[in-house]
Amino acid sequence: MVVYSFYIFDRHTECIYTRRWTPRPLSSAKPARPQSGGSVLSNGDANTVAAGRRGLSKEDDAKLVFGTIFSLRGLVQKLGGDDNNFVSYRTGEYKLHYYETPTRLKFVMLTDTKVPNLRLHLHQIWANLYIEYVVKNPLSPVEHPGGIGVANELFEGTLERFKVTSIDSIGER
Repeated sequence: MVVYSFYIFDRHTECIYTRRWTPRPLSSAKPARPQSGGSVLSNGDANTVAAGRRGLSKEDDAKLVFGTIFSLRGLVQKLGGDDNNFVSYRTGEYKLHYYETPTRLKFVMLTDTKVPNLRLHLHQIWANLYIEYVVKNPLSPVEHPGGIGVANELFEGTLERFKVTSIDSIGER
C-alpha cells in the first residue's frame, strides 16, 4: 500500500503538521482534440499544466486539502443531516481518509485508491501518538498560532514506525 501524505489541522483551520512520503500520481496530460477551427495544445502546454500541479508549495497543498474537506463535510451534512459524518472519498488517483477529534483536530491521510478505510488508524494516531508525544509534552505549545506546527522528533519517529508496521501492512493482507 502506498501512503502519499498526512496532515493535521487544528481547530482554527491551520495546518500544524504535514508529512509527505511519496508524491501523488498525476494523470498524464493529453493534447486536446481540435474542434472545428480550433488548435491543438502543444506538448509544451500540456507539460506546463502538469508541472504547475506538481509545483504546489506545502502550504498551498494543505489549503487545497482543507478546502476539500470543508466543502465535502458541508455537503454531507446538508444532504444527510447532522448525524452523518464525512469519512473518506476516492478519486481515480488517490483516496482521502478523514478523522475529526472531539477537540476539532482534523487528521487527513492520502493513500492509493485500493486502501480500505483508515479511520481507525487515524484515531490510533491521535490517541496513541499525538496525545502521548505532543499534548503531554510540556514544551509543546497548546495553540499553534500562525501555523506554528508540531515539531516533535518522538512524534515523527513513532508516526513513521506506525506507518510501516500498521498501515503499510494493510496492503500485504
